[in-house]
Amino acid sequence: MSKISIRRLVLDTLKPREAPLIELSKALCEVAGIEEVDTVVIEVDARTETVKITIRGPDINYDEAAKIINDHGAVIRSVDEVNVYKLTKSK
Repeated sequence: MSKISIRRLVLDTLKPREAPLIELSKALCEVAGIEEVDTVVIEVDARTETVKITIRGPDINYDEAAKIINDHGAVIRSVDEVNVYKLTKSK
């Protein structure tokens, strides 16, 4: 029996300028299975910022991460990179 887990995600996101980047990063890092979050502002507009978010951890829950991002007023424009691995368990 095996389980497929996400170990690394790179997300292209768009967030309102007034939404604090540090708060979003900390909220993502509090999610179970996430150990590290890197956020880089790529582009700044009058009302929005394009942000690249790199998430690392042993078992990232994409749905939970997406919910946190949405709760902070941001949207995921694309998943630019993903790293998954298979953990094989013996019976």
